[in-house]
Amino acid sequence: MRHRRALLPAFAVSTLFLAAACSSPPPHTEPSAAAGPGQRITTIDRTADGTDHSLTVAAAPATTPTATAGPPGTGQRAHRTTLAVSSYDSRTRRAVLSNRPSGKGSSPTALSPSPSPSAAPHRTAVGDVIASAPAPGAPHGLLAKVTKVVGESDRGTEVQTEPATLNALLGDDTAKGAVPVDPSSFTVDKLLPDVKVSWAKAGDVRVGPEGGTVPLGSLRLDVRAEVPTAADAPASASASVRGYVQVAPRVDFAYGGSGTNAAPGSAYLGVSGTWTSGWSVGGRAAATTGAPLRIPFAKLHADPVLQVGPVPVVVNLDLTCYARISGDGRVTVDVEQSLKGAFRAGGTFGPSRGWTPVSSSDMTSTPVHASVTSAGSLKTALGAEASVGLYGTVGVTADLAPYLRGEASGTVSGSTGAGGVKAGLAWGVYGGVDLSGTLRLQLSLFGTPVVQRDIPLGVLHREWKLAGGTL
Repeated sequence: MRHRRALLPAFAVSTLFLAAACSSPPPHTEPSAAAGPGQRITTIDRTADGTDHSLTVAAAPATTPTATAGPPGTGQRAHRTTLAVSSYDSRTRRAVLSNRPSGKGSSPTALSPSPSPSAAPHRTAVGDVIASAPAPGAPHGLLAKVTKVVGESDRGTEVQTEPATLNALLGDDTAKGAVPVDPSSFTVDKLLPDVKVSWAKAGDVRVGPEGGTVPLGSLRLDVRAEVPTAADAPASASASVRGYVQVAPRVDFAYGGSGTNAAPGSAYLGVSGTWTSGWSVGGRAAATTGAPLRIPFAKLHADPVLQVGPVPVVVNLDLTCYARISGDGRVTVDVEQSLKGAFRAGGTFGPSRGWTPVSSSDMTSTPVHASVTSAGSLKTALGAEASVGLYGTVGVTADLAPYLRGEASGTVSGSTGAGGVKAGLAWGVYGGVDLSGTLRLQLSLFGTPVVQRDIPLGVLHREWKLAGGTL
């Protein structure tokens, strides 16, 4: 019997993430879905006397000033300062503060005078809280409270510190925004030899073999890899996977002002953006006896700095892109799938519910074609595992894996066109998405109560049939 590809119809997928498993975030916590790349969102929060306590959330400038605030009760609100973190020892938690530029992201900027003693040259006081962009010894930024002033030297003021929380700086202010991550700021660790990186950014700067077609603000990774084949497979059944992942990520941040017990009234941290992926798998993949074959092909990292009013908030974003294949080693396939849409994953805090997961997506697919030959099954995915945190601590992890699955109890081939589909017995091709992840106790950096254990996002498994039949 001659085998031809089965051309599958286009399909649409909506709310593939936890929209069915988790409720939407409370109002005033999740950044508005209307925020697109390059937009800034500012909340409006006025007290009874008309005082505006809202802060603008935006991408921080290249030279980001350090912010400090005095101890509670001093009236010394968070403000920009000419101090910079010139060194930090994460083991002893000792830092040296100076007025000299000290590396990328921590150079001070001339600012208006502040009444706080923290802003004076080579001066800081016990109880001061410091927020700094990435600095020497603190590559993920620094959020710390001064517990002791050790002494002065020509290098600056040496201080002993302990971990601090954001509410010590933001107080009763409010902030909410979504800030795009510059694709050129990612460091990319290629885990396979045949990985190509492309991106495009504002100013029409384009890099990589696909840079001319990548939308502004997007990062694209193309990969091709050989896949182990079944032991009894002929040479002609060699298996491989090829495809691409294209993403334009944004960091979502919200803070709802002082609530009860000094904790914020609300908070939100997450990652969102647009997603496009396309991949194909051909050949006869090896059988799997346990976990699916997972092939990571690139790790990406960025430390975007958000300017939340005067405070630099350092967000740590990691992405691991991978291909995943599972099957029984008996089926030979030639399958393709392409997906595109928007996504959001994060955690939201409210006084009554504590920390709860937030995740949603709206994805659609382009037409898919597939050929499944002989009895057996195979499932392929091209996904990404993301983690987002603050100042070097992970707060949220999410693993998104759109997939395509084919199975047959006989020999299947054909087309959905005029030629029809020919099959020995039963066959089916399915699309779907898997999502899992956790909220971590480090989200207490907002000043919220400590999470006693990791909170699972829940495992979402959604699948829909694309085509199939029996003959």
